[in-house]
Amino acid sequence: MERQLIRAIVVALALTGISAGQGGRTFTGVITDSECSTADHAHMRMGPTDAECVNACISEHGGSYLLFDGRRVYALSNQKAPEKFAAQKVTITGTLDDKGTTIQVDSIRLAK
Repeated sequence: MERQLIRAIVVALALTGISAGQGGRTFTGVITDSECSTADHAHMRMGPTDAECVNACISEHGGSYLLFDGRRVYALSNQKAPEKFAAQKVTITGTLDDKGTTIQVDSIRLAK
């Protein structure tokens, strides 16, 4: 009986650790858009700065905000919060979906 109780506690603690780890993951990269997903705005140049290009691609071309970490591109669940961080390096806290393509955004802040 005591072994079963210990085993149940160990399993519960392991599951708690797994779920807590998934919710608080951080991602660092540049806020860009679906028209210039690798943050290279040279081919679009929708304004004098990269930030203006990102926001123009969103508003004028129906693009969406993305995070590019230098290797991978992630879609963002929140499309309002990234607006003020266009073309800037940020740290996003959130959860990655099962496919590994979309971040469920909890918070965004400028990267240090």
